[in-house]
Amino acid sequence: MTEQNKSKKRGHCIALFSGGLDSALAVLLMLQQDIEVTAITFMTHFGCDLGDRSSCGSNPYPAAEKYGFNVKLMHLGQKFIDIVEKPKFGYGKNMNPCTDCRILMLSEAKNLMEMVNADFIITGEVMGQRPMSQVKPKLALVEKETGLKGKLVRPLSAKLLPPTDPELNGMLDREKLEGISGRGRHRQIELAEKFGLDDYPNPASGCLLTDSNYSNRLRDLLKHSQQLTFEDLNLLRIGRHFRIDANTKIIVGRDEGENNRLMAYKKPHHRHVEAIGIGSPVTLVIGDTSEDNMKKAAMITARYTSAKSEPAVEITFMDIDGQPKITVPPAKDEDLKYVAI
Repeated sequence: MTEQNKSKKRGHCIALFSGGLDSALAVLLMLQQDIEVTAITFMTHFGCDLGDRSSCGSNPYPAAEKYGFNVKLMHLGQKFIDIVEKPKFGYGKNMNPCTDCRILMLSEAKNLMEMVNADFIITGEVMGQRPMSQVKPKLALVEKETGLKGKLVRPLSAKLLPPTDPELNGMLDREKLEGISGRGRHRQIELAEKFGLDDYPNPASGCLLTDSNYSNRLRDLLKHSQQLTFEDLNLLRIGRHFRIDANTKIIVGRDEGENNRLMAYKKPHHRHVEAIGIGSPVTLVIGDTSEDNMKKAAMITARYTSAKSEPAVEITFMDIDGQPKITVPPAKDEDLKYVAI
């Protein structure tokens, strides 16, 4: 802390702030003890947008303005992609590398703590709330890996954990911290009422890596790609996905919004397939554009047009010179059951 801040506050902490209830309460418990808070909201290619109403997507600024603390946005970019590809501590139920994720976020927070000469770091973690990442052995592992032993405070469960440096040196009053455990939210809701915190989202992961469908697509991409790209990851969020062969994937838009997004992400080496003059999805063919694969793409596209009940549908290869057309029967269930991802 600077000398000026020391004269005004008891200390300065860096907060991991998702915008959800738990992280907001952790911040408020610090403000209650006259601790200056600088919050970090982390973003990744696997999270939600700040406008979403899940815990990771809440706009952090209204709470910061209401209660008087600063928020910094930080995108983890390639660093996070690297741990998704090869997590040191493995995955959760799906493709979520929760332990590695927490270590990365806290390591970045530690860098900021040292840069601004803050005293410690806080999180909104609750003992036992998440059975894989919020249990004592994992909490201790994260402290060890980040070199934050004694500097990492979990205000909502502090009384269930060993005292930290700011508690031992009198900067924090341990009696004013909480001893919450488990998945219930009764105590958190009581605290929210006490602090006048009435606008918070329902609990939600917000991380696409915990979603089984998205994780299946990501596993497929990792299996068939030498390196993940931001463009590949953006496309995983959109449409219906079909793996035709080891080198080829087909993505079909589900509505006008997805059609527009597919066209926005389209690259020169992608092929665009569509039915003209009827309700049709945009289809992208990524990979081997052999005659057989393009026919399969046409049949899959036809299946999702407004003419899907017709015996044959005319499909146009939009970005090939002359825009050649092919008339194909819509794909049937038996044509898709081994390729949909």
